[in-house]
Amino acid sequence: MSFETLEITQDDAIATVWMNRPAFHNAFNETLISELTQAFSQLGQDDSVRVIVLAGRGKSFSAGADLDWMKRAAGYTIEQNRADADKLAAMLKTIYRCPKPTVARVHGAAFGGGTGLTAVCDIAIASDAAVFSLSEVRLGLIPATIGPYVADAIGWRQARRYFLSAERMDAATAMRIGLVHETVVAEALDSRLQTVCAELLKGGPAAQHAAKDLLEGLRQGHPFDDNLLEDTAQRIAAIRATAEAREGLSAFFEKRPAAWLA
Repeated sequence: MSFETLEITQDDAIATVWMNRPAFHNAFNETLISELTQAFSQLGQDDSVRVIVLAGRGKSFSAGADLDWMKRAAGYTIEQNRADADKLAAMLKTIYRCPKPTVARVHGAAFGGGTGLTAVCDIAIASDAAVFSLSEVRLGLIPATIGPYVADAIGWRQARRYFLSAERMDAATAMRIGLVHETVVAEALDSRLQTVCAELLKGGPAAQHAAKDLLEGLRQGHPFDDNLLEDTAQRIAAIRATAEAREGLSAFFEKRPAAWLA
């Protein structure tokens, strides 16, 4: 894959998608949005890839929207704005629904859309110097396309505060409210990321895909929903019959690594 705004590296089964606009703090424009959609679509279907890391080159993870892009959008018609917004929404959805485990490597600024990118990844590990902000209302805008993912991550009560105040959050606050899972000192960010990715590689790839599908189903119901309980029973019955599950159980009882670890 060849991109203008991304650099993709792969170390064994771990692919890293580097947003590569350091002079612009990896801010979104039409090209970056399109290329992120393409990269995650392709890597999600690549059997050589087990885990996808999203990262940013330079001083920032992503500082939100590119100023030139915003200036152009200010002159768009309603139809043009809708088409532009649909592409951003599609990019976020593609990352969120990627069949592979995704991990955000967050450092520096993660403003606006950068906070959204943090939320759409399955796991987010941040430098303790990272800074987050849902800054849209200060520009007369709203965090609309990222809203479902951020509100899901931090909860509705926190969303009511930060959607409205646009105040900056340090990494400790982001972890406390659920936006990121862990914070580490900047020097330890990559080593911690490697450890988390190594843990992910221990899981069966088909099982991880099925686990992400399960989460979608669980979101739609509750423990008093008999249809949901029946669905979960059907899911475990079906996956027990798969070759991957048989291999995983055999490896466990035989005290050997599973085939996907070979």
